[in-house]
Amino acid sequence: MNLTISGHHLDVTPALREYVVNKLDRVLRHYDQVIDAAVLLVMDNHREKDKRQRAEITLRVKGRDIFVENADGDLYAAIDLLVDKLDRQVLRHKDRLQGHPRDAIKYRSEGIEAGIS
Repeated sequence: MNLTISGHHLDVTPALREYVVNKLDRVLRHYDQVIDAAVLLVMDNHREKDKRQRAEITLRVKGRDIFVENADGDLYAAIDLLVDKLDRQVLRHKDRLQGHPRDAIKYRSEGIEAGIS
């Protein structure tokens, strides 16, 4: 997986970079077919005072791009909530891929239809 972490109006420190990587490991445990991820950490000066720091991620997986963003007063809290949202979306995408569609009525066996009549 290619991982890009960048900051806008913010320096990405090694501690912040490692925190993001450790949090994204949880997503990779659930779904390992991730092509690449781009994380953007933003310090907003013109937004609401209590939600000044924002985290965004664009995750490219097979068949889909998943985009999630979250804002909070604390950047670490924004990253935590971002990974929670991302994890839910990745699991939902995985369930859709592995879902077993039901057979059409014309392909059902006669034994099942005889029991219904």
